[in-house]
Order: sequence, then structure tokens, then C-alpha cells
Amino acid sequence: MSRTANVAVVGDYRPDNRTHVATTNGLRHAARVVGAALDLQWVPTSRVKPDDPADVLDEFDGIFMAPGSPYASFEGALAAIRFAREHGRAFAAT
Repeated sequence: MSRTANVAVVGDYRPDNRTHVATTNGLRHAARVVGAALDLQWVPTSRVKPDDPADVLDEFDGIFMAPGSPYASFEGALAAIRFAREHGRAFAAT
């Protein structure tokens, strides 16, 4: 039995942003192709607190930085990247 990968997409989701929609669809499609179970959740950059990113991100196995964003909180985006690096979480950005 395969385990579900719990992935945070850190960015400020806008349904009218085609890049954001494509990111969600692409990650879900990739998981299906390789037969993986995926739990995907968009996490707004404003929720990632620079002084305590683990409060929001600790539950995730991996972090994907959303493309096509001006981030609402650049500090939150950087904190997510730092958290992934310092806690050995899978990380990807485009």
C-alpha cells in the first residue's frame, strides 16, 4: 500500500491565474501517472510566519513554490524555502 504524499504549494492562489490552475492540474496529473497518492494544499504566503514557519509547514512532506506570483508576503515565501532546506523536506520551484 502506498503512502499519500502531503504537499504544500506555497503561493497566493488566484483561480483566474492560468499558471496557478496549471500548477494544480500538473501536480495531480504527475501523481496519477506515477501511481502516487497526493494530498495537495495551497498555502498562502501570509500564513507562513518568518519566525515560525513550522507552525504551518510541519505537516507537509514537500513544498512546491508556486510560479506566477507576486507573493503577498515575500518574507513568508523565503521562510518556506528556508524551512524546506533546514528540515530536509522535498522542495521544488519553477
